[in-house]
Amino acid sequence: MSELRVAARYAKSLLDLANEQGTLDAVKQDMDLFGNTLEGSRDLRLLLRNPIVQHDKKLAILRRLFDGKVSDLTMRFFTIITQKNRENALEFVAPEFLAQFNKLRGIQSADVTTATPLTPELRAHVERLVQDQTGGQVLLKEHVDPSLIGGFVLRLGDRQIDDSVRTRLNRLRSTFKENPFQAQL
Repeated sequence: MSELRVAARYAKSLLDLANEQGTLDAVKQDMDLFGNTLEGSRDLRLLLRNPIVQHDKKLAILRRLFDGKVSDLTMRFFTIITQKNRENALEFVAPEFLAQFNKLRGIQSADVTTATPLTPELRAHVERLVQDQTGGQVLLKEHVDPSLIGGFVLRLGDRQIDDSVRTRLNRLRSTFKENPFQAQL
């Protein structure tokens, strides 16, 4: 079974248990911390994937890193994962948990890519537009890509709105290539 499927199942179990115990917000903060730590530490990701390192050593490292910073439920979750020899799936559990948490709470995730960073007013305007379209809360992730020249690319779920100058220029270029008109000399 792939690590992504395993991670999805573990994330769902953790989400259900935390929701049942009323500690869902605390566990969400724990998964934010864990995900950010993994994202920032290549060594930790490699350690968790390494089959040579003993499982109890991996658990000891996780305890040393997160003991006192995460809830008891999250530490027990780490213990269960390491006892089941599934540490390599841990790096996928945090993003999957956050995705399932957002789905449970009705929070839409949207990615907006612009040529320059968004101003606070423009960010608020984009968030309002997306909220009007989805009818729910929006978690806006911003990316900057100077090659867009201007405009924006908005991704919301499986939909994409590309209103960038780069795309308009490419369309114009295609139109000129397809033009059968030949100038007479």
